[in-house]
Amino acid sequence: MRRASRKRSTLANRAIAASAALILGGGGLLAVNVYASAGEGWSGPDSARSGRIQNAGQQMSTIDCPEVANDLPNEVPDSARQEVDRELANLDSQITEAYKRFADSQQQISQDQNFAQNAILGPLKDKRLAAISRIATAIGRQAERPQGLEGLAPCTLRADDNGGAGGDGQGDGDQNGGDQGGDQGGDQGGDQGGDQGGDQGDGQNNGNGGQAGNGPNAADFVDIQSVQPNVQQPQQQRGASRGVFTTDCGRNENGKFNPDNVIVAPGVSNGAHHMHDYVGNQANDAFASDDDLARGQTTCRNQGDRSTYYWPVLRLQNGQNENDANADGGGKDSNVGEIQTPTEVSLKFVGSPVSKVTAMPRFLRIITGDAKAFTNGDANANASWSCTGFEDRQLKDKYPICPQGSQVVRTFNFQSCWDGQNTDSANHRTHVAFADENGACPNGFRAIPQLVQRIVYDVPPGPGFAVDSFPEQLHKPGTDHGDFINVFNSRLMKKVVSCVNEGRQCT
Repeated sequence: MRRASRKRSTLANRAIAASAALILGGGGLLAVNVYASAGEGWSGPDSARSGRIQNAGQQMSTIDCPEVANDLPNEVPDSARQEVDRELANLDSQITEAYKRFADSQQQISQDQNFAQNAILGPLKDKRLAAISRIATAIGRQAERPQGLEGLAPCTLRADDNGGAGGDGQGDGDQNGGDQGGDQGGDQGGDQGGDQGGDQGDGQNNGNGGQAGNGPNAADFVDIQSVQPNVQQPQQQRGASRGVFTTDCGRNENGKFNPDNVIVAPGVSNGAHHMHDYVGNQANDAFASDDDLARGQTTCRNQGDRSTYYWPVLRLQNGQNENDANADGGGKDSNVGEIQTPTEVSLKFVGSPVSKVTAMPRFLRIITGDAKAFTNGDANANASWSCTGFEDRQLKDKYPICPQGSQVVRTFNFQSCWDGQNTDSANHRTHVAFADENGACPNGFRAIPQLVQRIVYDVPPGPGFAVDSFPEQLHKPGTDHGDFINVFNSRLMKKVVSCVNEGRQCT
Protein backbone atom coordinates (compact mmCIF):
# COMPACT_ATOMS: atom_id res chain seq x y z
CA MET A 1 0.00 0.00 0.00
CA ARG A 2 1.31 3.42 -0.92
CA ARG A 3 0.25 6.84 0.22
CA ALA A 4 0.75 10.30 -1.13
CA SER A 5 3.68 12.16 0.36
CA ARG A 6 2.75 14.83 2.87
CA LYS A 7 4.50 17.87 4.19
CA ARG A 8 5.87 17.60 7.70
CA SER A 9 3.92 19.48 10.36
CA THR A 10 5.26 22.96 10.98
CA LEU A 11 6.77 23.90 14.31
CA ALA A 12 3.79 26.15 14.94
CA ASN A 13 1.34 23.33 14.34
CA ARG A 14 3.31 21.02 16.60
CA ALA A 15 3.43 23.61 19.33
CA ILE A 16 -0.32 24.06 19.13
CA ALA A 17 -0.82 20.32 19.18
CA ALA A 18 1.47 19.94 22.16
CA SER A 19 -0.12 22.67 24.25
CA ALA A 20 -3.75 21.93 23.48
CA ALA A 21 -5.77 19.02 24.82
CA LEU A 22 -5.84 16.41 22.06
CA ILE A 23 -9.36 15.24 21.45
CA LEU A 24 -8.70 12.12 19.42
CA GLY A 25 -11.83 11.17 17.54
CA GLY A 26 -14.21 9.45 19.90
CA GLY A 27 -11.37 8.35 22.19
CA GLY A 28 -10.98 11.64 24.00
CA LEU A 29 -7.32 11.17 24.96
CA LEU A 30 -6.19 14.32 26.76
CA ALA A 31 -2.61 15.56 26.60
CA VAL A 32 -2.21 15.99 30.34
CA ASN A 33 0.48 15.23 32.88
CA VAL A 34 0.91 11.48 33.23
CA TYR A 35 1.72 9.93 36.57
CA ALA A 36 2.87 6.44 35.65
CA SER A 37 5.82 4.46 36.90
CA ALA A 38 8.40 3.91 34.19
CA GLY A 39 9.77 1.01 36.20
CA GLU A 40 6.44 -0.70 36.57
CA GLY A 41 6.79 -4.43 36.03
CA TRP A 42 5.20 -6.52 33.32
CA SER A 43 1.92 -8.31 33.85
CA GLY A 44 2.67 -11.88 32.89
CA PRO A 45 0.32 -14.57 31.58
CA ASP A 46 -0.50 -15.87 35.05
CA SER A 47 -1.41 -12.47 36.45
CA ALA A 48 -3.50 -11.83 33.35
CA ARG A 49 -5.82 -14.53 34.63
CA SER A 50 -5.52 -13.67 38.30
CA GLY A 51 -8.40 -13.09 40.68
CA ARG A 52 -8.49 -9.36 40.26
CA ILE A 53 -9.33 -9.80 36.59
CA GLN A 54 -12.36 -11.81 37.59
CA ASN A 55 -13.69 -8.95 39.71
CA ALA A 56 -17.18 -8.37 38.38
CA GLY A 57 -16.85 -4.67 39.09
CA GLN A 58 -13.77 -4.24 36.90
CA GLN A 59 -14.16 -3.11 33.30
CA MET A 60 -12.81 -5.70 30.88
CA SER A 61 -10.77 -4.22 28.05
CA THR A 62 -9.66 -7.02 25.76
CA ILE A 63 -9.62 -10.72 24.96
CA ASP A 64 -6.69 -12.74 26.29
CA CYS A 65 -5.89 -16.03 24.52
CA PRO A 66 -2.93 -18.36 25.13
CA GLU A 67 -0.30 -18.28 22.38
CA VAL A 68 -0.43 -21.68 20.69
CA ALA A 69 2.81 -21.13 18.75
CA ASN A 70 4.79 -21.04 22.00
CA ASP A 71 3.69 -24.59 22.87
CA LEU A 72 4.46 -26.25 19.55
CA PRO A 73 7.24 -28.86 19.36
CA ASN A 74 10.65 -27.42 18.57
CA GLU A 75 10.73 -29.45 15.37
CA VAL A 76 7.67 -29.21 13.15
CA PRO A 77 8.06 -31.38 10.04
CA ASP A 78 8.76 -29.33 6.94
CA SER A 79 5.81 -30.94 5.19
CA ALA A 80 3.49 -29.66 7.94
CA ARG A 81 4.90 -26.14 8.27
CA GLN A 82 2.69 -24.50 5.66
CA GLU A 83 -0.52 -25.86 7.16
CA VAL A 84 0.61 -25.09 10.71
CA ASP A 85 1.53 -21.51 9.82
CA ARG A 86 -1.81 -21.05 8.06
CA GLU A 87 -3.75 -22.28 11.07
CA LEU A 88 -1.73 -20.11 13.46
CA ALA A 89 -2.66 -17.13 11.32
CA ASN A 90 -6.26 -18.36 11.39
CA LEU A 91 -6.14 -18.29 15.20
CA ASP A 92 -5.05 -14.64 15.07
CA SER A 93 -7.94 -13.81 12.74
CA GLN A 94 -10.38 -15.54 15.07
CA ILE A 95 -9.20 -13.39 17.99
CA THR A 96 -9.44 -10.25 15.88
CA GLU A 97 -13.02 -11.06 14.90
CA ALA A 98 -13.95 -11.91 18.50
CA TYR A 99 -12.39 -8.69 19.75
CA LYS A 100 -14.47 -6.68 17.28
CA ARG A 101 -17.64 -8.38 18.57
CA PHE A 102 -16.52 -7.70 22.12
CA ALA A 103 -15.83 -4.03 21.40
CA ASP A 104 -19.20 -3.64 19.70
CA SER A 105 -21.11 -5.41 22.48
CA GLN A 106 -20.24 -3.39 25.57
CA GLN A 107 -23.84 -2.49 26.27
CA GLN A 108 -25.07 -6.08 26.05
CA ILE A 109 -22.19 -7.28 28.22
CA SER A 110 -22.98 -4.69 30.89
CA GLN A 111 -26.62 -5.78 30.91
CA ASP A 112 -26.05 -9.54 30.80
CA GLN A 113 -23.09 -11.07 32.62
CA ASN A 114 -23.40 -14.25 30.53
CA PHE A 115 -23.41 -12.48 27.18
CA ALA A 116 -19.65 -12.41 26.72
CA GLN A 117 -19.29 -16.10 27.50
CA ASN A 118 -22.23 -17.24 25.39
CA ALA A 119 -21.86 -14.93 22.40
CA ILE A 120 -18.10 -14.33 22.23
CA LEU A 121 -15.84 -16.55 24.31
CA GLY A 122 -17.77 -19.80 23.79
CA PRO A 123 -17.87 -19.60 19.98
CA LEU A 124 -14.25 -18.46 19.95
CA LYS A 125 -13.22 -21.51 21.98
CA ASP A 126 -14.99 -23.82 19.51
CA LYS A 127 -13.24 -22.22 16.54
CA ARG A 128 -9.88 -22.39 18.29
CA LEU A 129 -10.40 -26.05 19.15
CA ALA A 130 -10.98 -26.85 15.49
CA ALA A 131 -7.89 -24.92 14.35
CA ILE A 132 -5.72 -26.42 17.10
CA SER A 133 -6.92 -29.91 16.15
CA ARG A 134 -5.90 -29.27 12.55
CA ILE A 135 -2.46 -28.15 13.73
CA ALA A 136 -2.01 -31.30 15.83
CA THR A 137 -3.21 -33.50 12.98
CA ALA A 138 -0.84 -31.87 10.47
CA ILE A 139 2.13 -32.46 12.78
CA GLY A 140 0.92 -35.96 13.66
CA ARG A 141 1.02 -37.11 10.04
CA GLN A 142 4.82 -36.97 10.04
CA ALA A 143 5.80 -36.95 13.72
CA GLU A 144 4.42 -37.58 17.17
CA ARG A 145 1.11 -35.77 17.59
CA PRO A 146 1.53 -32.99 20.17
CA GLN A 147 -0.51 -33.49 23.32
CA GLY A 148 -2.28 -30.92 25.45
CA LEU A 149 -2.71 -28.20 22.84
CA GLU A 150 -6.49 -28.37 23.27
CA GLY A 151 -6.06 -26.86 26.72
CA LEU A 152 -5.00 -23.63 25.01
CA ALA A 153 -8.38 -23.13 23.33
CA PRO A 154 -10.25 -21.19 26.08
CA CYS A 155 -9.79 -17.43 26.21
CA THR A 156 -10.70 -14.95 28.93
CA LEU A 157 -11.63 -11.30 29.18
CA ARG A 158 -8.94 -9.10 30.61
CA ALA A 159 -8.75 -5.61 32.06
CA ASP A 160 -6.15 -3.17 30.83
CA ASP A 161 -3.63 -3.07 33.67
CA ASN A 162 -2.68 0.47 32.69
CA GLY A 163 -6.34 1.34 32.31
CA GLY A 164 -6.44 1.87 36.05
CA ALA A 165 -5.68 5.49 35.28
CA GLY A 166 -9.01 5.59 33.53
CA GLY A 167 -10.76 3.10 35.76
CA ASP A 168 -14.52 3.20 35.72
CA GLY A 169 -14.72 6.98 35.76
CA GLN A 170 -15.03 7.17 39.54
CA GLY A 171 -11.77 9.12 39.98
CA ASP A 172 -10.64 7.22 43.09
CA GLY A 173 -7.51 9.11 44.07
CA ASP A 174 -6.16 6.41 46.39
CA GLN A 175 -6.70 3.49 44.06
CA ASN A 176 -6.16 5.03 40.66
CA GLY A 177 -3.61 7.72 41.32
CA GLY A 178 -2.09 6.62 44.61
CA ASP A 179 -0.48 3.44 43.32
CA GLN A 180 1.09 5.21 40.37
CA GLY A 181 1.86 8.37 42.27
CA GLY A 182 3.65 6.45 45.03
CA ASP A 183 6.71 6.09 42.85
CA GLN A 184 6.57 9.57 41.39
CA GLY A 185 5.20 11.96 43.89
CA GLY A 186 3.01 10.49 46.65
CA ASP A 187 0.10 12.77 47.42
CA GLN A 188 0.54 14.73 44.21
CA GLY A 189 0.31 11.53 42.18
CA GLY A 190 -2.71 10.37 44.15
CA ASP A 191 -4.63 13.62 43.81
CA GLN A 192 -3.85 14.34 40.19
CA GLY A 193 -3.89 10.67 39.16
CA GLY A 194 -7.35 10.29 40.66
CA ASP A 195 -8.67 13.38 38.91
CA GLN A 196 -7.06 12.28 35.70
CA GLY A 197 -8.48 8.80 36.07
CA GLY A 198 -12.01 10.09 36.48
CA ASP A 199 -11.80 12.44 33.54
CA GLN A 200 -10.26 9.91 31.24
CA GLY A 201 -12.44 7.07 32.37
CA ASP A 202 -15.48 8.94 31.10
CA GLY A 203 -13.87 10.08 27.88
CA GLN A 204 -11.86 7.01 26.93
CA ASN A 205 -14.29 4.11 26.91
CA ASN A 206 -13.24 3.15 30.43
CA GLY A 207 -9.54 3.56 29.94
CA ASN A 208 -9.08 2.17 26.42
CA GLY A 209 -8.60 5.58 24.82
CA GLY A 210 -7.06 6.24 21.47
CA GLN A 211 -8.52 7.42 18.22
CA ALA A 212 -9.98 3.97 17.45
CA GLY A 213 -11.17 3.41 21.04
CA ASN A 214 -8.70 0.56 21.70
CA GLY A 215 -5.76 2.44 23.16
CA PRO A 216 -3.36 3.67 24.09
CA ASN A 217 -4.36 5.52 27.23
CA ALA A 218 -2.58 8.28 29.10
CA ALA A 219 -1.04 5.84 31.59
CA ASP A 220 0.89 4.28 28.71
CA PHE A 221 3.02 7.46 28.50
CA VAL A 222 5.72 8.78 30.81
CA ASP A 223 7.91 11.89 30.80
CA ILE A 224 11.35 10.67 29.76
CA GLN A 225 12.93 13.30 32.03
CA SER A 226 11.44 11.52 35.07
CA VAL A 227 13.19 8.24 34.17
CA GLN A 228 16.58 7.40 35.63
CA PRO A 229 19.40 6.22 33.32
CA ASN A 230 19.08 2.45 33.04
CA VAL A 231 21.21 1.31 30.08
CA GLN A 232 24.08 -1.03 30.91
CA GLN A 233 26.45 -2.57 28.38
CA PRO A 234 28.56 -5.71 28.94
CA GLN A 235 32.24 -4.97 29.47
CA GLN A 236 34.26 -5.81 26.38
CA GLN A 237 36.80 -8.56 26.94
CA ARG A 238 39.94 -9.63 25.16
CA GLY A 239 38.94 -11.22 21.87
CA ALA A 240 35.84 -9.04 21.47
CA SER A 241 34.69 -8.05 18.00
CA ARG A 242 34.48 -4.26 18.17
CA GLY A 243 33.72 -3.20 14.61
CA VAL A 244 30.50 -1.77 13.18
CA PHE A 245 29.06 -2.28 9.70
CA THR A 246 26.37 0.22 8.68
CA THR A 247 23.93 -0.30 5.82
CA ASP A 248 21.87 2.62 4.50
CA CYS A 249 18.46 1.50 3.22
CA GLY A 250 16.50 4.74 3.54
CA ARG A 251 13.47 5.67 5.65
CA ASN A 252 10.69 4.14 3.55
CA GLU A 253 10.34 7.41 1.70
CA ASN A 254 8.64 5.52 -1.13
CA GLY A 255 5.89 4.33 1.21
CA LYS A 256 6.05 0.54 1.05
CA PHE A 257 3.49 -0.80 3.51
CA ASN A 258 1.48 -3.97 3.95
CA PRO A 259 -0.14 -5.87 6.84
CA ASP A 260 1.52 -9.18 5.89
CA ASN A 261 4.20 -11.09 7.76
CA VAL A 262 6.15 -13.42 5.52
CA ILE A 263 8.04 -14.85 8.50
CA VAL A 264 5.16 -15.70 10.82
CA ALA A 265 2.30 -16.07 8.34
CA PRO A 266 3.73 -16.94 4.91
CA GLY A 267 1.07 -17.19 2.23
CA VAL A 268 -1.55 -15.37 4.34
CA SER A 269 -2.74 -11.89 3.39
CA ASN A 270 -3.11 -9.55 6.39
CA GLY A 271 -1.33 -12.06 8.58
CA ALA A 272 -0.16 -9.30 10.93
CA HIS A 273 -3.45 -7.38 11.31
CA HIS A 274 -1.34 -4.22 11.52
CA MET A 275 0.64 -2.22 8.98
CA HIS A 276 4.38 -2.57 8.53
CA ASP A 277 7.01 -0.15 7.27
CA TYR A 278 9.54 -1.80 4.93
CA VAL A 279 13.05 -0.78 3.97
CA GLY A 280 15.48 -2.83 1.96
CA ASN A 281 13.92 -5.58 -0.12
CA GLN A 282 10.93 -4.37 -2.12
CA ALA A 283 9.60 -7.84 -3.05
CA ASN A 284 8.45 -8.55 0.49
CA ASP A 285 4.84 -9.54 0.97
CA ALA A 286 3.11 -12.59 2.40
CA PHE A 287 3.81 -14.65 -0.72
CA ALA A 288 7.51 -13.85 -1.25
CA SER A 289 9.76 -16.90 -1.52
CA ASP A 290 13.48 -16.91 -0.89
CA ASP A 291 13.97 -16.78 -4.66
CA ASP A 292 11.66 -13.75 -4.86
CA LEU A 293 13.69 -11.99 -2.19
CA ALA A 294 16.97 -12.89 -3.89
CA ARG A 295 15.71 -11.29 -7.12
CA GLY A 296 13.96 -8.37 -5.44
CA GLN A 297 14.93 -4.74 -5.79
CA THR A 298 16.37 -3.05 -2.72
CA THR A 299 16.37 0.46 -1.30
CA CYS A 300 19.76 -0.23 0.27
CA ARG A 301 22.61 1.87 -1.09
CA ASN A 302 24.84 -1.20 -1.22
CA GLN A 303 23.08 -3.46 -3.72
CA GLY A 304 24.69 -6.51 -2.15
CA ASP A 305 22.23 -6.05 0.73
CA ARG A 306 18.80 -7.22 -0.40
CA SER A 307 17.74 -7.97 3.17
CA THR A 308 14.27 -7.05 4.37
CA TYR A 309 13.83 -4.90 7.46
CA TYR A 310 10.30 -4.21 8.72
CA TRP A 311 8.44 -3.00 11.80
CA PRO A 312 4.94 -1.74 12.76
CA VAL A 313 4.23 1.78 11.59
CA LEU A 314 3.92 4.62 14.08
CA ARG A 315 0.78 6.74 13.74
CA LEU A 316 -0.07 10.19 14.97
CA GLN A 317 -3.54 9.88 16.48
CA ASN A 318 -4.62 13.37 15.49
CA GLY A 319 -8.07 12.62 14.15
CA GLN A 320 -6.75 12.40 10.59
CA ASN A 321 -7.33 9.21 8.63
CA GLU A 322 -4.69 7.54 6.52
CA ASN A 323 -5.55 6.10 3.11
CA ASP A 324 -5.79 2.67 4.75
CA ALA A 325 -8.72 3.79 6.93
CA ASN A 326 -10.98 1.18 5.29
CA ALA A 327 -8.32 -1.44 4.61
CA ASP A 328 -7.03 -4.59 6.28
CA GLY A 329 -4.24 -3.79 8.69
CA GLY A 330 -5.50 -0.23 8.91
CA GLY A 331 -8.95 0.92 9.96
CA LYS A 332 -10.47 -2.54 9.61
CA ASP A 333 -8.09 -3.71 12.32
CA SER A 334 -8.46 -0.61 14.55
CA ASN A 335 -5.18 0.94 13.40
CA VAL A 336 -6.00 4.54 12.56
CA GLY A 337 -4.30 7.87 12.32
CA GLU A 338 -1.59 9.47 10.22
CA ILE A 339 1.36 7.17 9.44
CA GLN A 340 4.64 8.85 10.32
CA THR A 341 7.70 8.60 8.09
CA PRO A 342 10.82 8.33 10.25
CA THR A 343 13.24 11.24 10.22
CA GLU A 344 16.07 8.75 10.55
CA VAL A 345 16.59 4.99 10.23
CA SER A 346 19.92 3.53 11.32
CA LEU A 347 20.78 -0.12 10.56
CA LYS A 348 24.03 -1.30 12.13
CA PHE A 349 25.64 -4.70 12.61
CA VAL A 350 27.84 -4.86 15.70
CA GLY A 351 30.05 -7.49 17.27
CA SER A 352 30.22 -9.54 20.44
CA PRO A 353 31.86 -8.19 23.62
CA VAL A 354 33.45 -11.59 24.30
CA SER A 355 34.27 -13.22 20.95
CA LYS A 356 34.57 -12.98 17.21
CA VAL A 357 31.46 -13.39 15.09
CA THR A 358 30.64 -15.82 12.31
CA ALA A 359 28.65 -15.20 9.15
CA MET A 360 24.86 -15.27 9.18
CA PRO A 361 23.38 -17.84 6.80
CA ARG A 362 21.52 -16.35 3.86
CA PHE A 363 17.74 -16.15 4.47
CA LEU A 364 18.16 -16.30 8.23
CA ARG A 365 14.95 -14.99 9.78
CA ILE A 366 14.92 -13.13 13.09
CA ILE A 367 12.02 -11.61 15.02
CA THR A 368 12.81 -9.48 18.04
CA GLY A 369 10.10 -8.50 20.50
CA ASP A 370 6.55 -9.86 20.73
CA ALA A 371 3.58 -8.35 18.90
CA LYS A 372 1.35 -9.91 21.57
CA ALA A 373 3.36 -8.99 24.65
CA PHE A 374 0.36 -7.35 26.34
CA THR A 375 -1.43 -10.69 26.64
CA ASN A 376 1.58 -13.04 26.38
CA GLY A 377 3.69 -11.35 29.06
CA ASP A 378 7.32 -10.31 28.79
CA ALA A 379 9.05 -13.61 27.94
CA ASN A 380 9.77 -12.49 24.38
CA ALA A 381 9.17 -8.74 24.72
CA ASN A 382 12.05 -6.52 23.63
CA ALA A 383 10.66 -3.02 23.13
CA SER A 384 12.91 -0.02 23.77
CA TRP A 385 11.45 3.49 23.60
CA SER A 386 13.36 6.69 24.31
CA CYS A 387 14.03 10.26 23.14
CA THR A 388 16.98 11.86 21.41
CA GLY A 389 19.31 13.23 24.04
CA PHE A 390 18.00 10.74 26.61
CA GLU A 391 18.92 7.37 25.09
CA ASP A 392 20.62 6.20 28.25
CA ARG A 393 17.01 5.80 29.47
CA GLN A 394 15.08 3.04 27.71
CA LEU A 395 11.40 2.31 28.35
CA LYS A 396 10.05 -1.21 27.89
CA ASP A 397 6.35 -0.77 28.64
CA LYS A 398 5.77 2.97 28.27
CA TYR A 399 5.79 5.45 25.43
CA PRO A 400 8.08 8.43 26.09
CA ILE A 401 6.92 12.01 26.39
CA CYS A 402 9.89 13.90 24.95
CA PRO A 403 10.69 17.52 25.75
CA GLN A 404 10.41 20.17 23.05
CA GLY A 405 13.21 19.71 20.52
CA SER A 406 13.68 16.02 21.32
CA GLN A 407 12.38 13.24 19.07
CA VAL A 408 10.91 9.80 19.80
CA VAL A 409 13.31 6.87 19.30
CA ARG A 410 12.54 3.17 18.85
CA THR A 411 15.53 0.83 19.22
CA PHE A 412 15.56 -2.85 18.30
CA ASN A 413 18.50 -4.97 19.46
CA PHE A 414 18.16 -8.26 17.63
CA GLN A 415 19.31 -11.67 18.83
CA SER A 416 23.05 -12.09 18.31
CA CYS A 417 23.44 -15.86 18.72
CA TRP A 418 22.61 -18.56 16.13
CA ASP A 419 22.26 -22.32 16.56
CA GLY A 420 24.60 -22.95 13.61
CA GLN A 421 22.05 -25.03 11.70
CA ASN A 422 18.65 -23.48 11.05
CA THR A 423 17.51 -20.33 9.27
CA ASP A 424 14.11 -20.52 11.01
CA SER A 425 12.25 -22.56 13.60
CA ALA A 426 8.65 -23.58 14.30
CA ASN A 427 8.07 -20.67 16.68
CA HIS A 428 10.49 -18.44 14.71
CA ARG A 429 12.59 -17.95 17.86
CA THR A 430 14.50 -21.01 19.07
CA HIS A 431 17.07 -21.02 16.23
CA VAL A 432 18.45 -17.72 17.56
CA ALA A 433 19.06 -16.44 21.06
CA PHE A 434 20.20 -13.41 23.04
CA ALA A 435 23.60 -13.34 24.66
CA ASP A 436 23.66 -13.38 28.44
CA GLU A 437 24.28 -10.27 30.55
CA ASN A 438 28.03 -10.71 30.07
CA GLY A 439 27.70 -11.00 26.29
CA ALA A 440 28.25 -14.75 25.93
CA CYS A 441 26.07 -16.96 23.75
CA PRO A 442 24.28 -20.01 25.21
CA ASN A 443 25.88 -23.43 24.81
CA GLY A 444 25.47 -24.70 21.27
CA PHE A 445 25.09 -21.19 19.81
CA ARG A 446 27.63 -19.04 18.01
CA ALA A 447 27.92 -15.26 17.86
CA ILE A 448 26.77 -13.53 14.67
CA PRO A 449 26.76 -9.84 13.75
CA GLN A 450 24.00 -8.25 15.82
CA LEU A 451 21.50 -6.06 14.00
CA VAL A 452 20.72 -2.85 15.89
CA GLN A 453 17.89 -0.76 14.43
CA ARG A 454 17.30 2.81 15.54
CA ILE A 455 14.21 4.61 14.21
CA VAL A 456 13.56 8.29 14.99
CA TYR A 457 10.29 10.26 14.65
CA ASP A 458 9.43 13.93 14.86
CA VAL A 459 6.04 13.91 16.60
CA PRO A 460 4.40 16.48 18.90
CA PRO A 461 5.42 16.15 22.56
CA GLY A 462 2.99 14.32 24.80
CA PRO A 463 0.44 11.54 24.34
CA GLY A 464 -1.00 11.34 20.85
CA PHE A 465 0.93 8.66 18.95
CA ALA A 466 0.83 4.88 18.93
CA VAL A 467 2.47 1.91 17.27
CA ASP A 468 0.24 -0.36 15.18
CA SER A 469 -0.80 -3.59 16.88
CA PHE A 470 -3.16 -6.54 16.78
CA PRO A 471 -6.52 -5.00 17.79
CA GLU A 472 -6.75 -6.85 21.10
CA GLN A 473 -3.24 -5.71 22.12
CA LEU A 474 -4.57 -2.16 22.66
CA HIS A 475 -1.58 -0.44 20.99
CA LYS A 476 0.59 -1.09 24.03
CA PRO A 477 4.19 0.14 23.72
CA GLY A 478 5.51 -3.22 24.94
CA THR A 479 4.17 -4.92 21.81
CA ASP A 480 6.74 -3.17 19.61
CA HIS A 481 8.81 -5.56 17.52
CA GLY A 482 11.07 -5.82 14.49
CA ASP A 483 11.60 -8.38 11.73
CA PHE A 484 14.66 -9.16 9.60
CA ILE A 485 15.49 -11.57 6.78
CA ASN A 486 19.15 -11.71 5.82
CA VAL A 487 19.58 -11.44 2.05
CA PHE A 488 23.19 -10.24 1.99
CA ASN A 489 25.16 -11.84 -0.81
CA SER A 490 28.09 -13.97 0.32
CA ARG A 491 30.70 -11.39 -0.65
CA LEU A 492 29.10 -8.61 1.37
CA MET A 493 28.43 -10.86 4.37
CA LYS A 494 32.11 -11.81 4.36
CA LYS A 495 32.93 -8.09 4.42
CA VAL A 496 30.54 -7.55 7.35
CA VAL A 497 32.20 -10.32 9.38
CA SER A 498 35.76 -9.16 8.68
CA CYS A 499 34.82 -5.54 9.41
CA VAL A 500 33.25 -6.41 12.76
CA ASN A 501 35.96 -8.86 13.80
CA GLU A 502 38.76 -6.48 12.89
CA GLY A 503 37.28 -3.58 14.82
CA ARG A 504 36.70 -1.32 11.83
CA GLN A 505 33.90 1.12 10.93
CA CYS A 506 32.51 0.11 7.52
CA THR A 507 29.62 0.74 5.11
